[in-house]
Amino acid sequence: MNISTKKEASALLVTVAGRMDAVTAPEFEKSILDFIAQGERNFLINLSGLEYISSAGLRSILASAKRLKEQNGKLVFSGLQGHVKEVFSISGFHGIFKIYDSDAEGLKGF
Repeated sequence: MNISTKKEASALLVTVAGRMDAVTAPEFEKSILDFIAQGERNFLINLSGLEYISSAGLRSILASAKRLKEQNGKLVFSGLQGHVKEVFSISGFHGIFKIYDSDAEGLKGF
């Protein structure tokens, strides 16, 4: 899994590519929690390059969102495709999180 970040005016854009599974999910969660500790509160997570997400990946997203909620922050997503989009739908994440087609739309949501 590769994680890259870019600071935008309204949020931190986090791009995740590869696989988010039991091995890599803790890395994602640690990255988000580190940014929260540094004072970031708004996150746009672009998953257009994510090929696979497991239940461990979903748990790391929920844990990150919970910590962010405690800090009055916001976590939204963009670029869901294929398997990842299907997993988000089946798991009910579409009802929990705002999901946008593009980064530009997502950034307007802050």
